[in-house]
Order: sequence, then C-alpha cells, then structure tokens
Amino acid sequence: MTDRHPATVGHGTSASDACSVLWQQDGTSAYGTAARAGFFVVLEQPGPWGRKAAEESHLPRDVGIELDRLASAAGGRFMLMRRPGPHVDRPGGQHVLVGHAGGSRAEAWLLEGRVASPADLVGLDWAALAEGRVEAVAATLPGAGLSPPVLLICTNGRRDVCCAVRGRPLAAAAAHLDPTRVWEVSHTGGHRFAPTAVLLPWGQAFARLTEDTTAQLLRSSLTNAIPLDLLGPHHDRGRSALAPALQAAESFVRHLVGETDLPAFTTEAVPDTEAWTGRRADSAPADSAPADGESAGGAPTADDGSVSHAWVRHADGREWRVRVVRKALGRQRPESCGKAPVEVHEYEVALTG
Repeated sequence: MTDRHPATVGHGTSASDACSVLWQQDGTSAYGTAARAGFFVVLEQPGPWGRKAAEESHLPRDVGIELDRLASAAGGRFMLMRRPGPHVDRPGGQHVLVGHAGGSRAEAWLLEGRVASPADLVGLDWAALAEGRVEAVAATLPGAGLSPPVLLICTNGRRDVCCAVRGRPLAAAAAHLDPTRVWEVSHTGGHRFAPTAVLLPWGQAFARLTEDTTAQLLRSSLTNAIPLDLLGPHHDRGRSALAPALQAAESFVRHLVGETDLPAFTTEAVPDTEAWTGRRADSAPADSAPADGESAGGAPTADDGSVSHAWVRHADGREWRVRVVRKALGRQRPESCGKAPVEVHEYEVALTG
C-alpha cells in the first residue's frame, strides 16, 4: 500500500499518464495559454503551500485573501514565491516583486523590495499599478527599486504534482546559475505544460522548459531577449497582458520572423473583428481561472471555432495582419493530474496580410 500520488513513479519521476507527459507526447501547441494579468504582486512566503496558496500557507489567511482580491479586482495576479531548496521560515522581512507587464512590452517594469509585514502590501496604490505608473506605485512601497528580469518557476505540487516533480529540480538547477533572479512560485497556470515559468516584468510565459533552455533564458533576459530555442508553439505560451487569441498571434509572428527582442511587438485586435465574428477578439477565456479551470487551449468553451483577427506591429515599422482560429483537435486529455479528460483545443494562426 502506498500514498504516492498516481502521477509519479518512484522519487521525482513522472508517470506515463501524468498530464504534462501526455500533452508533451502529443506536441500540443502552447500558443495563447499564458495566464492573463496586467501586473503581478509576488510575495516571498517560505514553508508549505496549499492548493490555494494565498489562503493555505504560513501567510495569514485573511491577508492572503485580501491581497488576492485586490490584485484580481485591478486586473492583476497575486502569487507567493520562495527560494529553491529547503522551505523553512526565516525571521525578518519578506521580499516582494511588483511588476507591470505593459500594454506593450516596452512599458513593462519591475520593482523589488521588502516588507516588514505582508499586510503592508494592502496599502499599495492598486489603481496606479493597473495603469503602469511606476513612480506612484514605488511611493507606496518604501525602499523598493527597479529590478532586473526575474524568472518564476511553478513548483506547487498541491495544485498539480507535475509542477513539483518537474518544476522543483529545474528551479534548483536554475538557482545554482543565478540565485538572485530565480524563485519558485505558487501558480502560473498550465500544469499540463510543466515545467512552466513566467518571466517578469513582461509576464512572458513558457512551457516545457529544460535546464539548457532555462540557462539560455536567464542569460538572454538580461538584455531583454528570448532565446531562439524558446520561440515557437512548443515553448512560447504568450504574454500575460494580451487576450489568448492575441497572445497566439504575437507568438506566431515572433517565431515566423525569428524576433528575440522582448519589447519588439505591439499587438491589437483588428477594430472590425467584432463585426466579423459577433464577439470581441479579446473576450476569449484566459488560461488563468483562479480556482480549477484553465480553459484557453484546453477545455471546451463557447469559443469553439471562434475567429479573431489581429495586427502585430514591430517597433521597426513592419506589421502583419493575422487570423486566429480556436479549434478542437478531436482528442481528450486531462488538463491537470487527477482530473477527468477534456477536449483539447489549439489556436491555428495564419497571415492574412
């Protein structure tokens, strides 16, 4: 008799039917699956995390619930982070990252500071954070300063065992290379793409990372770039500030032209898309449902067969008009270990002009 999770075999080995193993074997595209967020507030909280980490950790439950509520209400995301390795509580203040993903990548910024108490974050200027006004936000986070890019790797096995089995070893290896810019994080969405990570401040999400691609990413991010090896549907989940269809459009063009510069693109819905399709291009569900759901690219929704059109514009003046269709693939897979299989979807992307 064993209490081992059904998605593991032995110590640190994914079972053949683990969600991320099945999705990787299928080669399902990761385009358009970044969890939606215009900004991020990420608080250091060592110790164990529950499935709903903001409520189930050593963070006072009422504070976690309130910070999660404030972030969600303003269009952002609250998460917990901890250093890779032993998760013991430490005395003293806690690190905090506050970042704005930007309406375009050039507008992104990241602050790093410390708080004496997690409750201090309730006093952040949430409206300014949603609008990307860095000076106003910094005024409510005393002592904070601008930070270089930071990589958050999902390791919360209470949400999905794939994140622990595949994410924790990756986080440990990455932290060995760059201990100040790598954190374990409580939830990035997209367990089926483990190991997953989010690069702040841009909210650029990645799927199926390896030690080699993560090392490349840590180096390239210092110059605001993505490694060539992480372009394309196997790894690029998209940028969090965009709706799923727009994420897919931008990632497609980035791969098409081999653009590694993070601030290169601005992506917008074609103004008459609503007239063509009967729905707004940015109304597709995000991959970031706060409880269980992760719908874009996964479970069936009312968007089956929906069509969106986008302009992807480069800083050098080039532009591409792109058509995005969300299609069912005719197979079922679990989006998370232990869940029932659901219909699998992908975004099909093509140039129209």
